Order: sequence, then C-alpha cells, then structure tokens
Amino acid sequence: MPDCLFCKIAAKEIPAKIAFEDPHVLAFHDLHPMAPVHLQIIPKQHIARVSDLKTENAEIVARLVVVANQLAAERGIAEPGYRLVINCNPAAGQSVYHLHLHLLGGRSFSWPPG
Repeated sequence: MPDCLFCKIAAKEIPAKIAFEDPHVLAFHDLHPMAPVHLQIIPKQHIARVSDLKTENAEIVARLVVVANQLAAERGIAEPGYRLVINCNPAAGQSVYHLHLHLLGGRSFSWPPG
C-alpha cells in the first residue's frame, strides 16, 4: 500500500530501529514507547486490520506471536512477564492501518486499567 506507514518502514523507505527481520515479519522499536520494552511486530504483507484476516492468511498471527516470544526472551522480559496487544479500529486505539502486534514489557501492568 503506497500510503501505509508500516509498509514504508518494511520497504526501508522510512527509517526505524529494527529489532528483528525475516522474509515475512519485521519488528521495530516504537517511537513513543509505553514501557521500557515496546516493539511493533508487523507482517511485511499489508493486512489493514486483524479483522481482515482470513483462513488463508491467519497463520501470520502465529508467526507474529512466535517472534514476540523470541524477542521477549532476548530482552529478559519473558520470565517476569510481558503484554501482547493487537488493536482493531479506532475505538480500540488502532491508528496505523497495518496489522501490528505491540510487545510491551519491563514494567508491571495492572488489570483492570486505571
């Protein structure tokens, strides 16, 4: 998608601090981190929202989670715990319409929020 911010990052048209890359997935540091570890993990294939996944491309979410697990272990946050978040549409906080998983860790998170 020519106007997609994350597609441009994946194509290396926009610089990002890359944490992981393989032929299908890219992970990079969030520009406005909400935790000491805050990475965006994206498929290189453009999928706008998690609700756009179909049976034929649903395996990408499993790949994103496997990469998140690996990155959490590498950063020492696997044992104490980390959060994985996928937002879908504006009411849930999605601001970039390219499927992405947030990996957050390095601090405690409370639930329910507030």
